[in-house]
Amino acid sequence: MSLSSFDLPSVLTFTVSPLELMLRGTLMYWFLFVVFRFVLRRDVGALGLSDFLFVVILGDAAQNGMIGSATSAIDGMVLIGTLVFWSYMLDFMSFKFTLVQRFTAAPRLCLVRNGKLLRKNMRREFITDEELNAKIRQEGVEDIASVKLMYLEADGEISVIRQDGAMA
Repeated sequence: MSLSSFDLPSVLTFTVSPLELMLRGTLMYWFLFVVFRFVLRRDVGALGLSDFLFVVILGDAAQNGMIGSATSAIDGMVLIGTLVFWSYMLDFMSFKFTLVQRFTAAPRLCLVRNGKLLRKNMRREFITDEELNAKIRQEGVEDIASVKLMYLEADGEISVIRQDGAMA
């Protein structure tokens, strides 16, 4: 590519209305937020291979809906700015308002109480006995009977409180 064939104006001019880009970005942001918040399961402290693959494919599919026929760098900048805006606003609003925070973050879920598995809660998040036992071992606890409380936290991490009151 020679310098004479470089078309700077086509890189720096809008090919799609900025308002359309912001609307597309807003719609896709909220659609993906709802999918991730309410449809996908929280994993037990890790992102599995199928989850990672799903996120990559979802991102590729969402890109077409967001960018439409836009092709310039400035179009991409407006779209990225819109996504950053919504991400920041959700964090800010969640910090300021408890009601918004309850909407944006899943509540913690008790999986074990006094050494007993809470199977209904495990089924709700599709957590198997093997996954749960592996997580308990990772926390340095040998036996489920030693667990007073075990929670699946909003971020997918596990917290374990042993019967003796110590955090694992």
